[in-house]
This record gives sequence, structure tokens and C-alpha cells, in this order.
Amino acid sequence: MKIPLRQYLDLLSGYLKPQWRRAALLAVLLFASIAAQLINPQIMRFFIDTATAKGPLSDLRNAALIFIGVALLQQLVSVAATYTSENVGWTATNALRADIARHCLNLDAAFHNKHTPGEMIERLEGDVTALSNFFSQFVVQVLGNAVLMLGVLALLFREDWRIGLALGGFALITLLAMGGLRNIAVKHWTASREAFANFFSFLEERLAGTEDIRSCGAKPYVMRRFFELQREMLRRDRKANLMMNIMINLTEFLYAVGNAAAFTAGAWVYSRGLISVGTVFLVFSYANLLIFPIQRITRQLQDLQKAGAGIARIQDLMREQPKITDGRGGVPQGSGPLSVAFEKVSFSYDDQGVVFSDLSFELGAGAVLGLLGRTGSGKTTISRLLFRLYEPQQGVIRLGGIDIREQRLSELRQRVGMVTQSVQLFNATVRENLTFFDPTISDSTIMSVIDELGLRSWFATLPKGLDSEIESGGAGLSAGEAQLLAFTRIFLRNPGLVILDEASSRLDLATEQLIERAVDRLLRDRTGIVIAHRLATVQRADAIMIIEDGRILEYGPRQALLQDPGSRFSQLMQTGLEEMLV
Repeated sequence: MKIPLRQYLDLLSGYLKPQWRRAALLAVLLFASIAAQLINPQIMRFFIDTATAKGPLSDLRNAALIFIGVALLQQLVSVAATYTSENVGWTATNALRADIARHCLNLDAAFHNKHTPGEMIERLEGDVTALSNFFSQFVVQVLGNAVLMLGVLALLFREDWRIGLALGGFALITLLAMGGLRNIAVKHWTASREAFANFFSFLEERLAGTEDIRSCGAKPYVMRRFFELQREMLRRDRKANLMMNIMINLTEFLYAVGNAAAFTAGAWVYSRGLISVGTVFLVFSYANLLIFPIQRITRQLQDLQKAGAGIARIQDLMREQPKITDGRGGVPQGSGPLSVAFEKVSFSYDDQGVVFSDLSFELGAGAVLGLLGRTGSGKTTISRLLFRLYEPQQGVIRLGGIDIREQRLSELRQRVGMVTQSVQLFNATVRENLTFFDPTISDSTIMSVIDELGLRSWFATLPKGLDSEIESGGAGLSAGEAQLLAFTRIFLRNPGLVILDEASSRLDLATEQLIERAVDRLLRDRTGIVIAHRLATVQRADAIMIIEDGRILEYGPRQALLQDPGSRFSQLMQTGLEEMLV
């Protein structure tokens, strides 16, 4: 896999421009370190030549002090450069993480159905972390070490053109060899990152299903699969490291060749009386100094291969585009209850069978629809289409007489509220969970909604009121308390359409009665769709619609259907709704 150089440069420029001052400081520090590295061999050459010529002791002492001072300065500069480079790297990678997270949040539900949270965490963390050194040091290190190499070669040519030519040829051959191996491990690092993503995806799913796995005796299967994925991780990671070690071994070989060249050239020129012993040491020091930038550039090329794998996977992710896009927006719709209309709607999930075909119905503004049907009949899909989490392949869906595709997604989802059996709660305060982290909603507004829903007695049980902390996933809360939070959320948004997806199916009698009162208040002056399996849930409905195999089996006013002995709804009421709809 060959990553074009332009892709690296585009990524660098995009995330380093906002912090160009810090990047410039890093460049200055690295160039100062280079200058110190070039000066010290000159000091040592002076020290050796003065000592062999039995020069003044004061000159030797001064040279030693200057050498120590330059070495200490080099170490201080190195520490400052490391600190700055870490800052640059973390700032850039955090910005990239934010962009990827924002992009993923904008992708359709179909995308998230195909990719597990564990896989996405690996994309956000593992792939981006692989780019940290690329952002913080790659350009500065490569350019800085290239300048160091040029400086070393220039000083060697100044000492003797033959030594400069010999070591210059060595440096050129080395760089060409390294450049030729730049992409050798990219595809293997990409495969390694994919193996890690698969492992974390598996781990996330199995940890979330621990209770079911243990109760069903599936632990042996899970552990076998665990070790299979780990073996695959080892195999791919080992191959990627093996390919990268080709460059490491080549560097070690070239290091030995460089030392041999320096010894040979220095000894040959010294034997002819053209240079001093100190200059021989200088040549040997510069030869070693020439190896170091080559090694650093090699390490950067190794990191570039890891970065290339991360860049390839990140770009694959960023190329994913949502199929559901904003409408032109600004469509007037009013603030009251919304009518609902499905006009010849056909829909199917990607590789699954048809869910609906030519589905058509209308629900007047302010009416409540009881939506019944067996599991898998398409009830929940209707709610997903109303939110535009998915797009129908054919047909039109209207809210308030307006095609929902003409509205901005934020406007649409502000006008539609939904409460389900499973309420998503976050590790945050009650206030933040109720407002979805919207600071513009005041505490007085929240409390008025709580009073309006008749939930003051429940609120009084919270230890710190709105500042009470909720654990991630709602741990520590009963199903009823979670439902009460969900109802308050919806009330704060004041939607024109409310969808209740069997929101009281798991509650005790006392809590269910409390929520029933909240539902009555929530549905007042709003359009409602109640997705139900239970008899009591549809008693407040104005109309009943029964769906079976993606089509409307029966639709009409509840009282009329109830009084018609031939209607399916009437039969369900007589035989038991729960038994017929599971």
C-alpha cells in the first residue's frame, strides 16, 4: 500500500497551522541542538591537538569548560524540544480525534449498525495515537537531521575533500536505501490495526453481554474466540514489526560501514601527514554524528509507516458520507401538534428483506395512534423513519403537511420526541441528563416541568436534587426512575409529535401509575404514536393501526374497531393482546 506524499502533507498542514508558533519554537530548539552537536567535535579536536602539542594548561581547561557548557546547553534544549513536541503532538491528535468523532456522529444509523463501539474506539484512539509522533516531530526531525547531515558533510569537505566525498557517498547511498523501503510495512501495519479493531469490537460486545454469556454457558466459546483474535493480532503485529525491522537491521549494517569508512579515510589521510590526530578524532566523531541523523530519519520513516496505516484507515472513515442530509430548512411548521402522513412509503434495511411496501396512512394533528403488531412487523421502523435515522427508498413522509426531507435534521428532531423501554443515561448530573447538556435551559424551567408532570415526590428522593450524579448507563436507578427522566427530557423539548415505544412495559404498579399520569399530560395538545404490546397501553388511543408483514392489516378509530366484532383489534381485546402480539 503506497500512500501519496501529498496525503501526508495535507494532514500535517491542516493540523499544524493552528499552532504554527509552537511548531516554529520546536524548529528553533531542534536547530539549536544541531548547532551544539556540530560545535562539540571542533572543541574536542582543539583539545586533543593542544594536548598532543603540549600546549598551555589554561587552554585545555577552557576548552573542557566550553565543552561541558555546550553539552549542558544541548541537554536543556533537548528537554525543551521534547516538551514542546509532546504539546504539538497531543494538540494535533486531539483536534483530529474531535474531527473524527464529529464526523462519526453525523453518519447515518446504517453506518453505526455495521461498526461496533469497540471498533470505533480503536479508530479514534489506536489509529490517531499512531499519528502522534508524525504530527509532533516528523517534519522538524527530518528537516533538522537533513540540515545536520549537510552541516557535517560541509565541515568534512572543509577538512579534506576526499574524506567528504567518501562519507558523502555513504550518506547518499544510505538515504536512497531508506527511501526505497519507506512503504514496505504500511500494508502490514494497516492489517495489524484492523486486527486490533476487531479484537476491541469483540471485547466490547462480549463484556456488554456478560450476564447472557454466563447464564447460557457460552464462556468456552467466548474464550476460544478471544484467543483466536489474539493470535490473529500477534500474527499481524509480528509480521508488521518484522518488515519494519528490515530497516532497523539495514541501519545497523550501514552504521558499521560508516565507521569503517571513517577509520579508513582518516587513517589514510593521516598517514600522509595531511591532518592531525585531533582531526582524525573529528572525522570519526562527525562520521558517528552522520549516522545519528540517518538513524533518526530511519525512525521517522518507521513511524511514517505506522502513520501511513493510520492515515489510510482514517481516510477510509472520513470518506464515509451520510446519505441523509439536511434539507433547506426554515420551513414554517408552527409549535402545536403535528399531523403525520406516510404516502406510498417503501423501505428496507441494506441487505435485509422489504420492511414496508407502499405504506400509506394519515394521523391528524393532536390525535393519538395505537400502533400494534408482532415483533419484527415494522412498528419501531416507523419511528426511525420519522426521525430520519433512515431514509425510505420510495414515498414521502410528512409532518405538519411538510415533507421531512425539506427540514434541517436538527429542526426535525427538535419537533419529534421519543421514549423507549431502554433509556440512555450518561455519567453526569440529573440536570445534564435532563437537558442533554444544554446550558440555556434554566433550573426553574426544569422544576416547572417536574411539577407539571406530577413528579415532585420522585424529585424529593434525589439526594442532591438536580446536582445528583447518575452513573454511566443509569446504574443505581430503577427502570421507573430512568423512564421518569426520559419523560422530563421530552417535556423540556416541547415536541409536536411524541412517540412512546412501550415505555412502561417493565415497571412496578406504583411507578406505572405515576408514569401513566405523566403520559396523559405529555400527550395533551400533542400528536402521539404509542407502540404497544400491552392492552392497557392503547386505551388512550384515538385510532388503532395493526401492522403485519410490512403492511397495514387494520386501521381506524379505536371505538369503531372495538365495536366491530369482525375487526382484528376487537378479537385481540377479547383473546388477550399480549398473547397475540408477541
